[in-house]
Amino acid sequence: MNTLPELLALEKIIELGAPHLQVQVVRQVQLASGHCFPIHAIGVGNPSLDVPAVGFFGGVHGLERIGAEVVIAYLQNVVMRLQWDTTLHRQLEQMRLVFMPLVNPGGMWAATRANPRGVDLMRNAPVDATDRVPPWIGGQRISAGLPWYRGRAGDAMEAESQALCEVVAQELLARPFSMAIDCHSGFGVRDRLWFPFAHTRKPIAHLAELHALQEIFLQAHSHHQYVIEPQSAQYLAHGDLWDHLYLQACREVPTHTFLPLTLEMGSWLWIKKNPRQLFSRNGIFNPLINHRQQRVLRRHLSLLDFLARAACSHERWVPAPEARAQRRADALAAWY
Repeated sequence: MNTLPELLALEKIIELGAPHLQVQVVRQVQLASGHCFPIHAIGVGNPSLDVPAVGFFGGVHGLERIGAEVVIAYLQNVVMRLQWDTTLHRQLEQMRLVFMPLVNPGGMWAATRANPRGVDLMRNAPVDATDRVPPWIGGQRISAGLPWYRGRAGDAMEAESQALCEVVAQELLARPFSMAIDCHSGFGVRDRLWFPFAHTRKPIAHLAELHALQEIFLQAHSHHQYVIEPQSAQYLAHGDLWDHLYLQACREVPTHTFLPLTLEMGSWLWIKKNPRQLFSRNGIFNPLINHRQQRVLRRHLSLLDFLARAACSHERWVPAPEARAQRRADALAAWY
C-alpha cells in the first residue's frame, strides 16, 4: 500500500467521480525502494477534438507539493459540482478538462525537486537557450547529484516528461484551441503567471492572444494578486517543457492556438510569515501551517475556473485577424 498522501487523495476523487471521468495511467514509476507509483491523466467533458480544452498540471517538481495540491483541489471542486451543477454540465458539453496532478510522484515520495533519476523535468526537454542562462538554475549537465540537472545530452526525455508531452499532444495540441497551466511554487513573494518563452527573450507568436486573455482576466478580477509576464522577464533556462511543447504546436499544427501558462506561487511570503520554515526542505516551497495551506488552496480556484470558462468561450475574446497587429503592438509595449 502506498502512503503518498496526494496520490491517496487523487485516487479517492477518481473513485467519487467515476461516472464522469476518463482515467488512464500513462506511466508507472518504479523506485529503487520497491515503491511503484502511477502517473494519472484524467479527462472530463466532451472528448471530441473539435472542442477547446484546458490542461491542469502539478507535481512536476517533487518538493513543490502545493502545486499538485492546488490541481487536486480544483479536480475535487469539479467532481463534487458535477453532482448538482447544471451550468457545469452544459459547459463540459462544449469543452474538455484534462488533469495531471502528479507528474513526478517519485520525486514527491523522495521529497526532491528532481525525479528519482536526479533529472529536473523542467530542464529536460530538447530545447537549448539561445541567450545566456544564469549559472546552475538555467540547467546543467554536470551531475545528477546537483540541482537543475538536465540529463545527459542526447538521451531520451525522462519517462515523466514523456508522459506529460504525450498527454498534451493527444488532448491539447490536437484541438484548434487549448490552454495549459502548470502549478509550481518557490519564486519570490508574489504569485506569478508566466508564459513562454524561457529559452529566449523573443516574444512568442501568440502574444496577441495572451494579451487579450490578460485583458478579460483583469476585467473579471480587478483585485488580483498575480504578476502576469513572460518567464524571460525573470530568467532564461534550457530544457523548458512548455517551450518544447509550444514550439511543437507551432511546427506541427500551425493553425491551432496553444497557450501554456505556469503558475509560480510565491513561497517566500510563507517563509516571511513563518521563518522557521527555512529549516525544512518542504518549508521552502510549501505553506506548512494548516490554515495557510487551506488559504492557498482556495486562493487559486478562481483562476483555474476562469481558464476553463475562457477556453470554452474563446471565440468571444480571441483577437480577430484584423485586430491582431494592434493587440500584438500593445503586448510588446506592456511586456517587452
